[in-house]
Parts: sequence; C-alpha cells; structure tokens
Amino acid sequence: MRMTEPPSIGGTSEELYALADAMAAVIGGSVSIEDLDNRVLAYSSVPEQRIDELRRRGILDRRVPDQPEQLSQYRQVLAAPGIVRLPVLAPDELPRAAVAIRDGERPLGTIWAIEGHTPLGATGESALLDGARLAATHLLRHRGAAEFDRQVREDALRGALTGDGPIGDTRVRLGLPAPPRLTLLAFAPARPPEGEPTVDGRLAAAAARHWAAVSAEAATATINRTVYVLLPDDLPATARRLAEQAVAALDRGLDAPVRCAQSRTTAEVADLPALRTEVDGILRVTTADPDGRPVAALGEVHAGVLLAHLSDELARHPGLRHPGIEAMVEHDRTRRTHYTASVTAWLDAAGNIGEAARRLTVHPNTLKYRLRRAHDLFGLDLFGHPDDRLSCWLQLRLQPPPPR
Repeated sequence: MRMTEPPSIGGTSEELYALADAMAAVIGGSVSIEDLDNRVLAYSSVPEQRIDELRRRGILDRRVPDQPEQLSQYRQVLAAPGIVRLPVLAPDELPRAAVAIRDGERPLGTIWAIEGHTPLGATGESALLDGARLAATHLLRHRGAAEFDRQVREDALRGALTGDGPIGDTRVRLGLPAPPRLTLLAFAPARPPEGEPTVDGRLAAAAARHWAAVSAEAATATINRTVYVLLPDDLPATARRLAEQAVAALDRGLDAPVRCAQSRTTAEVADLPALRTEVDGILRVTTADPDGRPVAALGEVHAGVLLAHLSDELARHPGLRHPGIEAMVEHDRTRRTHYTASVTAWLDAAGNIGEAARRLTVHPNTLKYRLRRAHDLFGLDLFGHPDDRLSCWLQLRLQPPPPR
C-alpha cells in the first residue's frame, strides 16, 4: 500500500507512479520522481527492487533527506543534458543514476534511480531518458490543471471580496464546507519603497507558493498591493498560528518586513466584503508603523483603526472640525507659539499638569498659562464637559506632529 500519495489531478499522480514502476522493472532498483523542491512526487513499488535507507526515508517524508553534498548533486543533474551517475554520500547508500525532467530548456524536476545488481546499461539508460520525456508530459498536464483550478479559486475569492460574485457560485468555486468557518488573512509589505508599483509582485508570488504548500483548502487573491488568503474551516487560534508562520516565511524569503491582518471568523459568505474592510483597516495601521505587530487582529489595534476612520470622516466633512483647533494650529505655525503641543500633552496626560509639563520640559505654571490662553484665544473648553475635551483631543491626535 502506498503512503500518503498526493491528490491526483486528471490521473497525473497515478500515471507517475506507473511510470516509476515501469522504469524500476527495467533497471532493477527503486526509482523516485521529484519536483524542483526535492519533494517526492512518485516512487516505484516493484517487488524485490533494490532500495536503501535514504530512499525509504524520502518516501516516508515525501521529501529527500538533506545531506551536505546534495545541493551540488542536484545542480549537476539539472545542468547535464543526459544521465548522470553519482557517487554515494554515505556508507550504506546504493549507487544512483539521475536525469533531469525538462520542457525544452526549462527544468521541471528530476528522476533518481538506484542501480540494480548490475550497473546501469544501455537498456536502463533508455528507460530513464524515455521516462524523463513522459514525466515532463505528465507534470505539464498536472501544472496546467492545477493552474486552472488556482485561477478559478482566485477569481472567485476576488469577486467575493469586492461583492461582485454570487454567493452560491462562490461556495461552489471555492469548495467551501457546510457550514464554513471563514477567516480572512491579508498580507502587505511594511513601509513600501517610494516608486514601487501598487502591486508587490514578489509578495503575491511568494504568498501563493507558501499557501499552496501549507493548505490545499486556502484560496488566495491579490487586490492592489494586498494579498488576501481565505481559510475556510480553521479555528481562530489555528488561523493565527498559520498567519504567524506565513509572515516568518515571507519575511525570510523577501528579505523585507511583511504585516498580516486577521479578521474575525464568520459562517456567512456574504460577510467577506466586510471582512476585507476589517483587515484593510488593520493593515493601514500596522504597515505604517515600523514597530507594528507582524500579525494583528482588530482588538489589538482598535484605537489606531478608529482614529484612521475618524481622520477619513474629517477629511470628507471639513465642517465637522472644531474651528478653534484649526485657529490654534495656524497661530502656532505663523507666530511660533506652542499651544497645540501644550494642549495635546495635557490631554495625553489625562489632565495631570505635572506629568504634561515634564513631557514638555516646561514649568507647570507655564503650562497652566498656556492652557488658559488657549481657552481665551481659541474658545477651547478644556475644563468643562468631558465630551468637549474628547472632541478636542481626537482632532489633535489626527494633526501632524508639531515642530519641536
């Protein structure tokens, strides 16, 4: 019985296993077919084939065990036009021959054969070369089917996030369970360089590769510079763990900081546009902060998200701004006074004159004087109703930092 076979697309996996068996029957030793990441895609299971412990471990782990000289051997095989015979890397290892699988000049993977009880002859070499040509056909067919499936899922997720896709179609095209447990993750680079294109192509490609290897159920889509990943059936704690692993992998792969936002979990496909708004708001805060959280949910950055939304409202409706705040900022700019910084520090210190004065490095009496003058000059009611202080403080929090 074969162990942990990958899912078949159009019979490709079964065909690769049959191809490995056919080559092993001619050569007399175990044959494995691998992709460019050294993952074992298929292996032979012919009775009495020669096999060693290294091959057994590769079959069990679905990946070739790492060895110091392994990388140079793979490079040698991929660079050679034909069959390469390789020296053993350990005392208990059997001799091997290998050949690259290619589509023209483009490498697709490799085939590794343990030699039989007699060295590989012309018949065995022909079996390997023919096997490489047939494997290329199967891998290209598999890649085409997988790419088509990925594109269908990406289009479905993009339509759901923008509210353009019918809910019923989205469920089917994404293969969602009933009922689903939907969590949306969003990834974006922190501090994008000036002049870079809106969509970070490297991040989109790296994220797609990562999630294809991590989760067969996850769907990914890129909109503008943000990569969205929909997890259809994970608990929030599991989604958080997967998000943290993804950020760590993307940081290493891109050599640049990446931020991730995690949405609440819902069972309603119709909620996906709202989940997108939620994670976009989180990323707006965390990507702008050099020390921002690598992974954040709304509750962890709620204040920043709320202030960002309030800033948007004030920009859309300038009449909501307190005229006294505008006048005070302009007064400081033109007359080099410090009322804005003084009022902000006092509000930040919750009315503690001593603490605010310490932050400003001024005498407490100086700060008291400035607060009284702010009331007299600009009509700011700092000592009346708490709501008045809150409205002033919110508007001041959205002002650019005053010059020191």
